[in-house]
Amino acid sequence: MKVLVDVDDNKGNFILELLNNFSFAKAKSISPAKAQLLEEIKEAVENLNLVNQGKIKARPAKELLDEL
Repeated sequence: MKVLVDVDDNKGNFILELLNNFSFAKAKSISPAKAQLLEEIKEAVENLNLVNQGKIKARPAKELLDEL
């Protein structure tokens, strides 16, 4: 199982050391840019699931490309 945990910068090293002391856990830090990318991907997947469930309406790809 993978878990993403958001920790204050001043406590990050402590949490990493603590987790790495457990034989069943491996922890590593990620950059803020990578964390943001993961959040954006998660949001996109959630939106796609809502579209598939019919809870929100999707926009046509042409409309999206015209906006760019």
